[in-house]
Amino acid sequence: MTVRYNTILAAVDGSEESKRALRKAIVLAKDHGAKLLLVHIIESLTTIAAGHGYQRIFPESDTYAREMLNEYKELAEKEGVKEVTEILDYGSPKVKIAKDVAKKHNVDLIVAGAAGANAVEQFLIGSVAQHITRYAACDVLIVRTETEDK
Repeated sequence: MTVRYNTILAAVDGSEESKRALRKAIVLAKDHGAKLLLVHIIESLTTIAAGHGYQRIFPESDTYAREMLNEYKELAEKEGVKEVTEILDYGSPKVKIAKDVAKKHNVDLIVAGAAGANAVEQFLIGSVAQHITRYAACDVLIVRTETEDK
């Protein structure tokens, strides 16, 4: 049985870990002829408390995210991915990626970097990658960094 992915979501935040995951997602999207969704979720206490007020209070975060997504889209298209969509949203990356965006776009595979929160944050609230792995209804690929212990 051959598994074919039609829609691949790459969770990106600008970190080296997410860039590594993006490169893997690009290869997979090309190999499967899949649509690639580049997803960045802006999170803060302001977002949680005031909905979409975050982008008005910190417009530089919104600008940075849009520029990052545009750069990644150009890279994916240059590498040969036929259909690339940028998604910028506000809220909890854990919830938005695993449940909302993946469901809305019928995602078959989520690709994310392994690193993120420090040890204390992971103990208290868990990492975004852990949450995605636990709650996504589709396959999840967590891409490790080259320096992580094996």
